[in-house]
Amino acid sequence: MATISSLGIGSGLDLNGLLEQLNQAERAKLDPIAQQVQAQEVQISAYGEIQSSLATFDDSVNSLNDPSLFQSVTTDVTGSALQAAASADATPGSYSVEVRQIATAGNLATERVADLDTVVTESGGELELTFTDDALNHGVAIAADSTLEDVRDAINADPDAAVNASIVFDGEGHRLALMSAETGEQASITGTNFDQLAAGNLAADPGGTVAQVGQDADFSVNGIDIVSATNQIEDAIQGVTLDLQEPGSSTVVVQRDNDTIREGIIGFVNAYNELKGTAGQLTAFNGEENEPGPLIGDSAVRGIESNLRGDLAAGVTQDGELALLSDMGLSLSVDGTLQLDEQQLDVALADNPDGVASFFAGDGDTAGLAGRLAGTTEQLLSSNGALEGSINSTEDRIASLGDRFERTERTIEQTIDRYRTQFAQLDGMIASMNQTSQYLTQQLGMLETQMGNNS
Repeated sequence: MATISSLGIGSGLDLNGLLEQLNQAERAKLDPIAQQVQAQEVQISAYGEIQSSLATFDDSVNSLNDPSLFQSVTTDVTGSALQAAASADATPGSYSVEVRQIATAGNLATERVADLDTVVTESGGELELTFTDDALNHGVAIAADSTLEDVRDAINADPDAAVNASIVFDGEGHRLALMSAETGEQASITGTNFDQLAAGNLAADPGGTVAQVGQDADFSVNGIDIVSATNQIEDAIQGVTLDLQEPGSSTVVVQRDNDTIREGIIGFVNAYNELKGTAGQLTAFNGEENEPGPLIGDSAVRGIESNLRGDLAAGVTQDGELALLSDMGLSLSVDGTLQLDEQQLDVALADNPDGVASFFAGDGDTAGLAGRLAGTTEQLLSSNGALEGSINSTEDRIASLGDRFERTERTIEQTIDRYRTQFAQLDGMIASMNQTSQYLTQQLGMLETQMGNNS
């Protein structure tokens, strides 16, 4: 609102100051509305905290509701002959592995060429590569005037060559070195026609080809002999991938990954207690500040706590018998938080791992505790849930208060405009009266002067 600088000129009164005081007094009517808006915004923020904690708990519940969590296994390998990794399909057990030889790739080094810049194929041609497996035999086109490096590059650029080419210097000349792309006897390279292709361009002492035939891996699992063309074997032990490293003996122990299961259950307990703590803080009365929490007495929060507590206390029916939280080392304390006895949980995992899995993830036909909780949290977090409904209602109240604020502000402006008009009229009236008073005083003074002169 613009300051009225002209008010008071005619009357000499501080009408601008009086109008400003009236304006402040009127605008004080907006403070309760602004405070209500702030309180509602704090409430929405509090709902957001509950929503975030509930979503974190929902994640932990869904993790426990996944049967694969309880099927996870781990491998323990003794000895340096191999490494191993297990999938969920692996069966717990102990396997003795004896590695007699690992799979190797075939190698072949051609005759010597004196210098790298020596042209080995003046008219071009085809370098024939032969393998133990005839199906791999292949010819690589070599351009005219190719050096040994050009031949190497042509081989490596051919996707069907089945070898990797390089150049080695043996102290007397340069050789084209070929290594089979795959390990195993059948993939081994056995010969080339390099001496014919480069005839007349070889070193004075060309030497002969140097070949090392590739070999298959030869090993046994629990006394059963196995031959493999590669060192990575996926089917010797169901669900376990073996990576052979060197000849020797190793023992592979496949066991249930109880550490991962325990971490999932601990995460579930922590997420629930965090949600419980957040709800308690937001619905409690703060004695130090003598202020209620933003969600004290809130029905949506009470409903969330009641539904989750009911799911936890209900237990799970397994094979006609009722399994309770206490069977898993879990308990609800007096303050409503979950407590976990890790030793009792370890006993349950050791004695009845399938029962633990069924308790949390169900048996396929009947939902377990995590499945029941997952249904509850999904509903609570849905757009039709009580929490989202409370947030929407609070946002509607904020919008309504905003409209009320604008209406009140317009009313105040109209009131101040009316005061301004009335003050202007008052100022003008007092100014007119002052002028009349001055005129009368002047006239009376002149009359008095005339009367004095006549006497």
